[in-house]
Amino acid sequence: MNALRLVYVPWYIGTTMRTKKYPKQFIVERVQTGVRIEKRLLKVLKALAEFHDLTFGDLLEGIVLHAFDGEMAFQKPSRRRIKELKKFYGLDLDYRASHRLIEARVAAQKPKVKVSRRTGRAKRARRAKKAKGSK
Repeated sequence: MNALRLVYVPWYIGTTMRTKKYPKQFIVERVQTGVRIEKRLLKVLKALAEFHDLTFGDLLEGIVLHAFDGEMAFQKPSRRRIKELKKFYGLDLDYRASHRLIEARVAAQKPKVKVSRRTGRAKRARRAKKAKGSK
């Protein structure tokens, strides 16, 4: 008789990347957040997190903490892997694209011409003036 054996596997209790130089641990409170991010960039980040056996959140925290201190977040082997992943997922963006990304659905829409209230009032006033003058 085959019995199913259930094995409890904890989900991301910790990461495998431990540093010996800085063994101190910190108690933190994490929050769930909804962040919109470019699709291919997300794929590269998730693949990189998987490569390093980290959660996506842990990877982002590490990148941001390094950036805040003006440090390079990745060593040469990781940068090579990132280059490969960018090529695989077709990510052709670099730091110069920062703050210049436009959503596809927004770019596809025609720009709306907004008439200010002031312009509308001025046109009505001119029409009213013309109407008075023509009587």
